[in-house]
Amino acid sequence: MLQPSDSSLVTWMGREALAEAMIPVIGRLYRENNVVTSIHGRSLVNKSTMNILKAHRFARRVSKDELLLEETAPLLNTLAGLELGAAAIDIARLNQKFKEEGCGATLEEFLRTELADVVGKRGADDRTSTDVVLYGFGRIGRLLARLLIEKTGGGHGLRLRAIVVRRGSDKDLTKRASLLRRDSVHGPFEGTIRVDEEANTITANGVQVQVIYSDNPATIDYTAYGIKNALVVDNTGRWRDAEGLSQHLQSKGVARVLLTAPGKGALKNIVHGINHGTILDSDQIVSAASCTTNAITPVLKAINDRFGVIHGHVETVHSFTNDQNLIDNFHKGDRRGRSAALNMVITETGAATAVAKALPELQGKLSGSSIRVPTPDVSLAILNLSLENGTTKDEVNGFLRDMSLHSDLRKQIDYIDSPEVVSTDFVGSRHAGIVDGLATISNGKNLVLYVWYDNEFGYSCQVVRVMEEMAGVNRQSFPARDVVQEAMSVLAALKSA
Repeated sequence: MLQPSDSSLVTWMGREALAEAMIPVIGRLYRENNVVTSIHGRSLVNKSTMNILKAHRFARRVSKDELLLEETAPLLNTLAGLELGAAAIDIARLNQKFKEEGCGATLEEFLRTELADVVGKRGADDRTSTDVVLYGFGRIGRLLARLLIEKTGGGHGLRLRAIVVRRGSDKDLTKRASLLRRDSVHGPFEGTIRVDEEANTITANGVQVQVIYSDNPATIDYTAYGIKNALVVDNTGRWRDAEGLSQHLQSKGVARVLLTAPGKGALKNIVHGINHGTILDSDQIVSAASCTTNAITPVLKAINDRFGVIHGHVETVHSFTNDQNLIDNFHKGDRRGRSAALNMVITETGAATAVAKALPELQGKLSGSSIRVPTPDVSLAILNLSLENGTTKDEVNGFLRDMSLHSDLRKQIDYIDSPEVVSTDFVGSRHAGIVDGLATISNGKNLVLYVWYDNEFGYSCQVVRVMEEMAGVNRQSFPARDVVQEAMSVLAALKSA
């Protein structure tokens, strides 16, 4: 029997029970209503009891107070009774708005008013689904598959229909499925995977994916598999310009192409959160830039907007990639022939100059270089900047922390100030980059920032965001963003820093 001294444990068990009871409600809202629930941008769909508790704990970084399950549990139950249509609902922000603006209304009355656009529409989804084909199934391709399967929901939005690869062996299909099921860095696939060798399909969590074998992007008839107006995501990196990537458009059933590498020539290099608004319906081929460009551009924009960047140097400490040799052997690139597992390798990076493609105001202001190191994932960008306006460590950290919580860049920028974090702590981060506040160095107009990034998973999340923009399949979000309120929040944080 628990003693009075065990009051903390009793409280914990009560919170555990509330979180456990939330799981089926979150699931029903997702499956039956196409509603994705989150806490300050952190999705609750398919999360464990512990992850739900951690999400509530995280809320204190935003509002200074831990989010109470005693408040969110009844809110979720009320949402479940409103027969909602498709939506993305941040229950933390919705709860805060109810407490501040409820004006004596009951919770149900408030929610019916706030969500009026989707109340009573039970699962209705005005979005048109978009067929997706992954051309290539390497590190990024498999992570994109995991993310797309995770986001399938009721079948609206982005629908993974096929992957295209070159046949590697007689056991090719089984091996591809095994690589999707198990990953040495990112862990096991969350769900079940079945292989049908006769139909040449992989079915993951109910999503049937056709495996197509081809080495020519221009000759595939996707319509033979029921695929139409597809968005082809080229993960191979084999073609980087419009001429090469346009081969995909010659195949039947293809409407648009997205490259998961820096594009050459006149191709738009899109960093979501920065210039995704420039994507036009007429843009048939778009690049999602590089992992490093995605990691540093949002931070650079924030700093440039607030303090002004005169010039700077970007040094990336980058995990090794598959284009390096495992042991010493011939490689056409300088130094990359030396063992990736044993050496730090100085190499070039185009990320610094590529920033200007998404952020033209930094054209000609940045230089860059890279060191490849013997780690399989997670990299670090060191931004050494000269500023127009001087700042202090506390001021710049306070500004970036607030940007990570309240601004339009909160999906891209994360912030941490723990003295114990190391690279593996950021495996699986869904942000483009994470500012390490304790490492910040500020000396008047000279600023050094350290930005961690999962160069595989974080980048893949950015790619999916670009895909959603190209397809126009984002859910309506609640509560509606209050531009004035968020601007005031940022200003208030700056004044108090």
